[in-house]
Amino acid sequence: MVLGLLMKGPMSGYDMQQLLQLSKTDAWAGVLPGSIYHALKKMDKEGLVTVDSVEQTGHRTKAIYRITEEGEEQFYQLLQQSLALPSVIFPTTFYTAVSFIDALPKDRIIAAIESQRTALRKQYDEMKAGEEEKSQFVNLTEPAKIIFRNMYDQFEIQLSMLDQLEAAIRSQPD
Repeated sequence: MVLGLLMKGPMSGYDMQQLLQLSKTDAWAGVLPGSIYHALKKMDKEGLVTVDSVEQTGHRTKAIYRITEEGEEQFYQLLQQSLALPSVIFPTTFYTAVSFIDALPKDRIIAAIESQRTALRKQYDEMKAGEEEKSQFVNLTEPAKIIFRNMYDQFEIQLSMLDQLEAAIRSQPD
């Protein structure tokens, strides 16, 4: 993600962090805000990025990084590898819990399902808001639109499964 952002042009870690949070990309990209600075320092040592300039704002200094030729080559390799990897990930912890669901009383099972449903709907709404926010600043490419649709489909599939699971639990005798 960091190398990809720098392919668009030089920027600071703070700028990357703000861009990822504003567009809600941090929610699906697995990039923790503090990890950006660590990654930049590590990549600087590896010669993948370099400090392009340093800006002084009041008492703060901000390093602006740019990608190097080695970083560009690494980016292209990582991009190709990432596109080739299978990307379906199952919620294994949840599936394991369902395997032993009979160990809990019905009311606790339903409360847990409702809690997960609420959390998923919140994430779903945040993702939609992130897409809307992002589309105000950049023209979303067709691949980006496909990614968003796929994420929404994943949420909807999981929510449907929770509805089915809850209905099955409610239909069981006490």
